[in-house]
Amino acid sequence: MYYLEDYRKAVKMGQRNYRECVSQGIYPYLQVLDDILKQVDVEYEQPIGVVEIPADRVAGTKAKGRRAAFSHSFMPLLKEDSEFARKWMTLFGIQMNEGIRDPIKVYEFMNRFYVQEGNKRVSVLKYLGATSISANVTRIVPVPTESKENRIYYEFMTFYDRTRLNYFWFTEEGRFTRLLEATGPVDRPWTENERRDLASVYLRFAPAFQAVGGAKLSITDSDAMLAYIDVYGYEAMKQKTTQEMAQDLSRIWKEVLVLTEREALELSMSPAPEQSRGLLTRILPVGPSHLKVAFLNEKTPATSAWTYAHEFGRNQLEETFGDRVKTLSFNDVQMGEDAQNKLEQAVKAGCDVVFTTTPKLMADSLKAAVKYPHVKFLNCSLNMTHPDVRTYYGRIHEAKFLLGAIAGAIADDNKIGYVATYPTFGMTAGVNAFALGAKMTNPRARVHLEWTAVKDCDVDKAFREKNVRVISNIDLRAPDSDSPREFGLYRIADDGQEQYLAMPFWHWGEFYIKIIQSIFDGRWKEDGDVSGTRAINYWWGMSAGVVEVIVSRSLPEGTARLVELLRKAICSSEFEPFSGNIVDQNGIVRLKEGAHFAPEEIIGMDWLVDNVEGRIPEFDELIEAARPMVHLQGVAKEGEAEK
Repeated sequence: MYYLEDYRKAVKMGQRNYRECVSQGIYPYLQVLDDILKQVDVEYEQPIGVVEIPADRVAGTKAKGRRAAFSHSFMPLLKEDSEFARKWMTLFGIQMNEGIRDPIKVYEFMNRFYVQEGNKRVSVLKYLGATSISANVTRIVPVPTESKENRIYYEFMTFYDRTRLNYFWFTEEGRFTRLLEATGPVDRPWTENERRDLASVYLRFAPAFQAVGGAKLSITDSDAMLAYIDVYGYEAMKQKTTQEMAQDLSRIWKEVLVLTEREALELSMSPAPEQSRGLLTRILPVGPSHLKVAFLNEKTPATSAWTYAHEFGRNQLEETFGDRVKTLSFNDVQMGEDAQNKLEQAVKAGCDVVFTTTPKLMADSLKAAVKYPHVKFLNCSLNMTHPDVRTYYGRIHEAKFLLGAIAGAIADDNKIGYVATYPTFGMTAGVNAFALGAKMTNPRARVHLEWTAVKDCDVDKAFREKNVRVISNIDLRAPDSDSPREFGLYRIADDGQEQYLAMPFWHWGEFYIKIIQSIFDGRWKEDGDVSGTRAINYWWGMSAGVVEVIVSRSLPEGTARLVELLRKAICSSEFEPFSGNIVDQNGIVRLKEGAHFAPEEIIGMDWLVDNVEGRIPEFDELIEAARPMVHLQGVAKEGEAEK
């Protein structure tokens, strides 16, 4: 009998798959869509037409029928002398001689496919290792719910509307959008060439992922592919072979493994105490004797208060360590080729440590970190999950709480203005902490929020119209800036003059000194994740000296004493700015008395407390200059208003 040996091999594969499923507690036969749909509310059905579908996403059969004739993997289980076997072998012969041409009929549900007609054709094609199968598809769309898988599926449908590609599936929300942005246009249907390019890249990447052990992980090849694009870029990926991708994956394996972590980010809330060092570390000089450190800034100290603060910290670092530390500074560094060239220069100059002081340089830092694993790279940002690049930021909301307490005590008319820049991680927490501080000293205080990053924004006019005289403005002004923008917390007197009350201060020197000292002491690895598969984010606050509040001598003595008491309580962890009963603008209780927010909840705040007048702007409302930063670090999804 023709093709009998192939049928026997297929049956053995089916029997092996059956035993594996039973041993793992998995249903050993085909999944049945009709059974699945009994537990689902269906929104509608949609005919998709004849398309190529991924063979590995054909998950089962529409009705019970022949489900027991196949193993979970679609391999046959029935005896070789059965009519089923003869039909299977006939189809095998057709495929070998001329190819199976008739499309199968399937239903798609949650981007998995269930066969209505053509189960044996699927079995033959899967046995032969086909990557795709021609199918006439009808989509079954579930009613929207709050489940993560349901939300991911609705993201997939948006992705499919643009690309007509169904190879991809992710384990977390937001990744279909990221893939779309990284690989093609987001505002129109893709061309045939654009679809072909992405499909080709995927079909080369998927076997590369399997070759390096991807099948053992709890993530999909799509998850891993997005991590690959983050490092190497889509354009470069289009030129890579499967073998080259496999080699690259081995180099960035930590970036892949971090996706399997339930808690991918490890927050360091304070410097490790001296006594925590190991015995050998305290006795022997296990770290280097000298270090060369590079700093890459997006702007110059003269034109940017942010860069000025980091440059001030760099100078403190040199003063502290003298000849043991030599630093290099690169200013006006732009994302992309310019940043990559500057990073190359830093490495070739012998730098052991590189600090990039804006989230915009994370992608370039990551590329360099993978290429030069012997160099330590750190990026000033929050909530980034890259094990190869450690990130750092300050708990500025602690300082903002103190400023709010001062403002509440000073504002006789209960009106306080707050100027925010970009709606990014940490920024909203600063607004809320300020408002809570104001409420502590003045329960009737209302904080009027304005964003400098919003189009056609006129902060001064908005405050004049509301007669707001106590204002918390940007943290610091650049030394040589021509901008009239005020900074810090101040009160506008009757004659129009500003009376400065206090200002937050980013003490980056303290952070840089402590990090470099930890490297000298050999504690860099001790401070990190033991497994090496989690991202490290230093998020230090006033207790570490990284953020501080500078108070004016003109501040009333009682208010100054209160601020000092609160500062000491925060530094000693006796008091937390986010404590007590906290209610948002919609009347929802966000925190109950006696409870505490997790650090991740503070970082990702996308809501405002009830004594704030204003809202978080939508992405489309922002000026062009703000969009790259908000795209990287925004607290809300693009195009969505604060809820």
